[in-house]
Amino acid sequence: MAVVNAARGWRRNAGRATRPVDLKVRSVLAGEASAAAAEVEDSLATPPDRTAAAFFDVDNTVMQGASIFHLARGLHRRKFFTTREILGAAWKQAYFRVVGVEDPEHVAEARASALAFIKGHKVSELEALGEEIFEEAMAHRIWPGTRALAQLHLDQGQRVWLVTAAPVEIATIIARRLGLTGALGTVSEHKDGVYTGRLVGEMLHGGAKAEAVKALAEREGLELERCSAYSDSHNDLPMLSLVGDPCVINPDGRLRDHAKANGWRIRDYRTGRKAARFGLAAAGLAGAVTGTVAAGVALRRKVR
Repeated sequence: MAVVNAARGWRRNAGRATRPVDLKVRSVLAGEASAAAAEVEDSLATPPDRTAAAFFDVDNTVMQGASIFHLARGLHRRKFFTTREILGAAWKQAYFRVVGVEDPEHVAEARASALAFIKGHKVSELEALGEEIFEEAMAHRIWPGTRALAQLHLDQGQRVWLVTAAPVEIATIIARRLGLTGALGTVSEHKDGVYTGRLVGEMLHGGAKAEAVKALAEREGLELERCSAYSDSHNDLPMLSLVGDPCVINPDGRLRDHAKANGWRIRDYRTGRKAARFGLAAAGLAGAVTGTVAAGVALRRKVR
């Protein structure tokens, strides 16, 4: 438009030539206006709140379903493991999740089978695939309501972390794509960028999440009474009870009852029967798949 106006400036009007538009002067004015607007925007920005933060569980809290399930499905489509392999590993997890019996030897076997998938593969391989699969299977499953809650904390100058049993590499991708501060997740040991097939500690589940939040709070100088935490599962009660502002999102029955009894905030982005069905299915399926694969994620290529 500026070029068109400049050309018109040379045209004759009523027998006399008009003065051309001085593009240099107008560019200076545009630059000064832009700088002034940026200065105003900066002055309106909320100062950082260094002692308060928010912690969000991922599965069924930030996104619909289990992140590790979406990841595993994406890897399966890419022929990184067979259906038989993943079902064999998931069965043990599904058994003690549904029946409620967590035999230590049984758990150890299931974890070992999951770690066998990842051993010998590069961290960069998982990260690259995670980026692809987020776009393909996870981005459209983010709960808008939860995303808005996270943004409210960011707008108040607070930092926001994801806290999940999923591999920290995947959790970090989700956090970065949502514009959050960072993520706490299950850490698999690796040397020289290659997975060893062992965990650093245990899966970040239940009480381990609370320990991770406490450690982060100490490192960052956070006051837990001023912090918030969000989850859908009663398994995260240790983390929720740790902060001054707990909130349950799409809660399972036990967590909803606990929240009501203690006056906690409740947000449910599901509706009616769908919520009940979704919660029941997620408890079985997401729990089984997460427990199986979160320790490492299936990266072994299909046996030829």
